[in-house]
Amino acid sequence: MTAAAILGPEGLRLGRDEAAFFRDSDPWGFILFARNIDTPEQLRRLTGDLRASVGRDAPILIDQEGGRVQRMRPPHWNAYLPALDQMQRASDPLRAQWLRHRLIAAELFEVGIDVNCAPLADLVEPQTHHILRNRLYGDTVEGVVAAARIAAEGLLAGGVLPVLKHIPGYGRASVDSHKSLPRVSVPLEDLRARDFAPFAALKDMAMGMTAHIVLDAVDPDRPATTSARAMRLIREEIGFDGLLMTDDLSMEALSGSIGERAENSIAAGCDVVLHCNGDREEMAAVIASCGLMGPETTRRADAALAQRRMPELADIEALRDELGALTGEDT
Repeated sequence: MTAAAILGPEGLRLGRDEAAFFRDSDPWGFILFARNIDTPEQLRRLTGDLRASVGRDAPILIDQEGGRVQRMRPPHWNAYLPALDQMQRASDPLRAQWLRHRLIAAELFEVGIDVNCAPLADLVEPQTHHILRNRLYGDTVEGVVAAARIAAEGLLAGGVLPVLKHIPGYGRASVDSHKSLPRVSVPLEDLRARDFAPFAALKDMAMGMTAHIVLDAVDPDRPATTSARAMRLIREEIGFDGLLMTDDLSMEALSGSIGERAENSIAAGCDVVLHCNGDREEMAAVIASCGLMGPETTRRADAALAQRRMPELADIEALRDELGALTGEDT
């Protein structure tokens, strides 16, 4: 049976020992970072070897938002404006958003990557940390929902599954959760009206990622990723029934050992845990702690993977030219 984990390989190639580790641990999927990426040929070989190591068509994820969060970069792949800059600059923002994600999907699909950790439905707030701000799509619920929806459609049209993030909302964070734990102290009514609302409107999406953030009105003692109260809110009030993965367990917003973080996330109600840094000892601790995927998790995972399909036919060069014309940027 499959472990309730997504793991990141160490480097550019899958060595014999690492392949054996993945075969024995059998994570549900894999995630790639810049350390894993050199050329298209190398990347196709790596994605093929990762799937071969577990003997199935495992999902392979990446964070390819464009802007600062872009693991695949020139000269082999296109560069994109930060998302907020593109939304503000484009003469037709929603069309540009679809084009951006259709083009990203084409690049991912060509090298064997079939899941992208996008779109984001967090709202820009006055206090939004600068690390997050220009990755977002806007400051209104309606605008962000429309932009996230059309981004997901662009990815799906290119044969890539989207992951909605960061549930139940990360826009009010004034610190970077890669380095410390954000805490938000506003009334529940305010969270419902803004933070939760985009995710409720997008609750039909097949995959989502949690936010490492403490919402005092929900659970003052635990970040959402490890909070059973937050997980109940995500499932019951927001209504999200897709496969729910953690954000990276190795981010410093979480406390405890890596194994404890994995165990606490699953116990709270996350479906699968995400571990990104490629450290073998930490990955072994994750596998030992996260357990196997149960029936509900398997149902959600199967429903998500059932959306995988071949890309729709498209003239990629024409789409690239159109995006450039809308934004005034070469892509």
